[in-house]
Amino acid sequence: MDDFRLVADAVEAEIRSGRLAAGDRLLPQREFARHRGMAVSTAARVYRELVSRGLVAGEVGRGTYVLPGGSRPPTGPATSGIVDLEANFPVLPGQAEMMAPTMARLLHSPSFAASLEPVPAAGTAEARSATARFLSRRDWTPAPDRVLFTGSGRQAIAAAIAALVPPGGRLGVEELTYPVVKAIAARLGVTLVPIRMDEHGLEPTDLRESHRRDPLGAVYLQPTLHNPLGITMPDRRRDQIRDLLGELDLIAIEDGVNAYLARQALPLAATAGHRTVYVDSLTKQIAPGLSLGVVVAPPGLDAELAASIRSGPWPATGFALAATSALMDDGTAARIVAAKQADASARQRIAAERLAGFDVSADPDSYHCWWRLPDRWRTDTFVAAAARHGISVSPGAAFAVDPQQVPNAIRIAVSAPDLPGLAAALDTLAGLARARPEDTGPAY
Repeated sequence: MDDFRLVADAVEAEIRSGRLAAGDRLLPQREFARHRGMAVSTAARVYRELVSRGLVAGEVGRGTYVLPGGSRPPTGPATSGIVDLEANFPVLPGQAEMMAPTMARLLHSPSFAASLEPVPAAGTAEARSATARFLSRRDWTPAPDRVLFTGSGRQAIAAAIAALVPPGGRLGVEELTYPVVKAIAARLGVTLVPIRMDEHGLEPTDLRESHRRDPLGAVYLQPTLHNPLGITMPDRRRDQIRDLLGELDLIAIEDGVNAYLARQALPLAATAGHRTVYVDSLTKQIAPGLSLGVVVAPPGLDAELAASIRSGPWPATGFALAATSALMDDGTAARIVAAKQADASARQRIAAERLAGFDVSADPDSYHCWWRLPDRWRTDTFVAAAARHGISVSPGAAFAVDPQQVPNAIRIAVSAPDLPGLAAALDTLAGLARARPEDTGPAY
């Protein structure tokens, strides 16, 4: 790992712990370099890395400031006074009451003691069958004997990358991608190769050219409700990707974490199952506090993926596996998902109304929006202005793989506030966007 990332990790730890609070100004880069005993160019790389992680915003002539949201865990509740439009882990009112009867039965069942024991990557036969049924889409149901479990969706992604791409290898990714993949790749010593996108998602021609220039170990992509763009690939594009995987003898890691909101979208794994590692998370579908990731292995890779899960800090816990299986078996999980699908649609209607007239891309069934800002605003300036109004959003830099190709845009996650709070926050952001940056007040 490059030294500048180690320094960025240390600064991030200070932000997460609260030693650096939202609104705190970091040292000027020259002073930071002198304080840390490094070159100014290295300090500049540290600051760019912190911006790309969505932890700070920098403005020429004003300095670099810590953004709201960094001093709490990504899955935790919003800090008091902050409207959280960054985190995307929906928990519905009344959800705990929906789950309580199932949890009570589990705690008083003979299987409870067994749930406290370690579990293998393959979990139990009952959990595999329940999960395969629960993940089914249209004409696709994963084979239960191909289902493996991890502690979370992020861990499922990490285990898949570690199994398929050696240190020093290359992983193709969409040019705007899930930020955690950038962090995983850095820690595994994997180089990310950005692949161009169009209105249908990852562009097949650019994937072919990138692989032929220098072979890829695998390609990671989000065909359904892409984060952050909200794109869902049409069937024709999925068929093109399927054919290309065969042509290039390449394995895809399909991230289906958001696909539960678009049940009619057919996974790439449905038609390219022999060349697709499907990863999913039951964390978003059910509850962040009940974390469980899923890997559906293609034939011939199940042993390698299971070994990757065992060798990393990625196995599932027995209790999460038993609890999630129980919720799927008695239909509670399906009811929660149906409620979240309705909730996401209601929130998107609010976003469409409040942000009408702006360049916003969103699927009407998703929990996030992609907002290309007016030309008079720079992303960092807008994120800082939103923070001054107590609203946290995700800057486009957090999703960009190439630091030289950062979009002037933000992602808005609409799942956390209550509906009136969401409407008010979006009204505030719309008002900021209509104003000139110099009219919105000084930086912190």
